[in-house]
Amino acid sequence: MFLSSLKYKKVWIAVFVVIVVYLLSLVIFYQFNRYLIFQATALSKDYSFQFEQPYEEYFVSMANDDSLNVLLFKTTAPSKGLIFYAHGNADNLQRWGKFASDFTDLGYDVVMYDYRGYGKSSGTSNDKNIHQDAATLLNWTKVNIPHTKLVIYGRSLGSTVASTLAVHTTPDLLILETPFAEFKDVIYWPLLPAYYLFPLEANLNNTNSLAKVACKKIIFHGTQDWVVPLSSALKLKPLLDTENDFIIIEGAGHKNLSEFEAYHLQLAQVLK
Repeated sequence: MFLSSLKYKKVWIAVFVVIVVYLLSLVIFYQFNRYLIFQATALSKDYSFQFEQPYEEYFVSMANDDSLNVLLFKTTAPSKGLIFYAHGNADNLQRWGKFASDFTDLGYDVVMYDYRGYGKSSGTSNDKNIHQDAATLLNWTKVNIPHTKLVIYGRSLGSTVASTLAVHTTPDLLILETPFAEFKDVIYWPLLPAYYLFPLEANLNNTNSLAKVACKKIIFHGTQDWVVPLSSALKLKPLLDTENDFIIIEGAGHKNLSEFEAYHLQLAQVLK
């Protein structure tokens, strides 16, 4: 009887420990989720970017006296238009600026910028100000970078910035690279209560915004994406004009679409 009681007690202690650890993990996620999402790498203000093509650098003022670091890459050909590029959730423009040639080679000028707290941009990013800042910056480009055609391009986390921005402006084209339908699709935590994600889900969501975008919409996604599952992006397919507007790059992952010739061939067709 004594051994049975002791075993019963140990089981309840184990259950109690599991529950406490789970509840603590929820609290930690709630308090620090911003750091998991916005994985910024800061740079000193005097940092000199190293790219294989020339660029112009700007600092554009935002609310609360913060500023965004902005790079403009110009095509050497007669410009077909402007690509407004919202990058992924990590690093800074030193990484993302290397993708500008994918567009300048096709005859487009490219504006890339770092979110608050990334690179040389000041302040701290959250799921609300990334959208507000994008709108402010786009208005700045309309005044300072003349263009006749506007393409908004969003990659990964930046896809939510791009799709939301496209709802409130009038781009000629919206392109999303490796987008997720809902933010919870990239949180691999099956026991996380859905309501717990609601504050983030409301602002980091492509399904709601993409349904309201009036311009043509294109999605690129790889079959081997283990960060944003293809199954998540496919939820957005019914929101496109045609099935052909969802372009799947066979064998591509989350970070390497530009290494595939199929991506460049399809991008050239989209941006011709």
